[in-house]
Amino acid sequence: MTSTPTTRRWALLAMSVGVFCIQLDAFALNLALPRIGRDLHAGGAGLQWVTSTYLLSTGTLMLGAGRLGDLFGRRRLLILGLAVFGASSLVCALAPALHVLVGARVVQGAGGAMVMPVGLSLLTNVYPSELRGRATGRALGIGGIATACGPFIGSALTAAVSWRAVFWLNVPLAALGAAWASRTAESYDTSAPRRVDWRGLATATAALVTLAVTVDRGRHWQWPVILAGLVAAAALLTWFVRLERVAASPLVELTLFLNGPYVALTLAGAVANTATVMFLFVVPLTLQGQWDLSVAVAGIAFLAPALAMALAGPIAGRVPPPAAVRVMTVCLGAGALVLVCLARASSLDVYLIAATAGGAVLGTANSLTLVATQGVIRPERAGEASGVTKTVITVAAGLGIALAGAVADQKRGVGSEAASDTALRITALGCMATCVILAVWLGTHERHRLRRSVRRAVKVALGHRRGDRSTREE
Repeated sequence: MTSTPTTRRWALLAMSVGVFCIQLDAFALNLALPRIGRDLHAGGAGLQWVTSTYLLSTGTLMLGAGRLGDLFGRRRLLILGLAVFGASSLVCALAPALHVLVGARVVQGAGGAMVMPVGLSLLTNVYPSELRGRATGRALGIGGIATACGPFIGSALTAAVSWRAVFWLNVPLAALGAAWASRTAESYDTSAPRRVDWRGLATATAALVTLAVTVDRGRHWQWPVILAGLVAAAALLTWFVRLERVAASPLVELTLFLNGPYVALTLAGAVANTATVMFLFVVPLTLQGQWDLSVAVAGIAFLAPALAMALAGPIAGRVPPPAAVRVMTVCLGAGALVLVCLARASSLDVYLIAATAGGAVLGTANSLTLVATQGVIRPERAGEASGVTKTVITVAAGLGIALAGAVADQKRGVGSEAASDTALRITALGCMATCVILAVWLGTHERHRLRRSVRRAVKVALGHRRGDRSTREE
């Protein structure tokens, strides 16, 4: 099937539905955990796995899923991912016990791991270069709505119906997305043989699982155990690099990490995603804690930041790739200022204005990460690049959740003034440090580019002079 405007729209619709479901499930159950515990007769310690196993599964499997889509068909993997996500959501909705729910959440995360990088690479390949940024931005804008409104959608469904309604909602949406995906064009990486680097895939997955579990559970462990986990993850990643150097068909081409703009955008996106998770965790709870709003009123108050975050996706899609690093630098600097303003806000009106600005800035930075990285790599390996990027920023999201838990006030919770201010200031410091690093990198990059331009101009001028001299001698 060839790519036409109609098939492109089907791809965009399928990807938008997939992103919405995945992001909704990442944030919708946080406030429903006590209800889940009561219904399934489960203790508090095991309930965290309902959310953390989903994030761990999604983050650690994206790297392999992206490259498998390149090799065996991006449309095929997108349909499979949506089918797995929908079927596991059905199991979650019917789960009679906690261990069944947690196991289904792992499978649900695996489905999400296929949908995100494969969907991004599909849009990159079915849309022409002048339209793909806008298309990706629109899909990510839909995901931004689910990200920002997830906690309140989850709490509303839990209060009105049941926490199971969150999973029931996914079933028809995933089926609809799979039907739409089946009507779009297929695309492959035709430049590489269809051979899977199984050793690299197993090693990379093991390294990411070790790192993600250490980040997620580290605040409950002693330092020797945390250190052992980090050392094991580093050893596995080192072995993965050695395997990729000699692999005939590597899972990840190491030359990808020589692409300066790609690396800069991915690492900056990891910081931006950490800040976004912290923002989404702290602000709604602070509205209820420090500002003493009810859950319903806090949800209404948070609509403006949520809308700003959703509109940021299409805006990011219009940023040309050459300007992406500059815009990301500005976003991180502005994000740091916004977070400081939130920490020092003296009234609710000021707090909500700063929160709305934060939603716009951080939403732009997050969407720009995924849009712009697809614009600075070869389209045939788009799945590989999006898999690496999504893996990095998803693990960073786990770090953001761990950081939020670490700075929480043990007596009054993270919504208290002391705890929220500490969390916001730490996050602002990270954003500002990354902004400075990007500014230095941009300055160095511009100087090198200017020198290369001058050298080329000198060579051209000398070539013309030699040509003129030869002409006169003749």
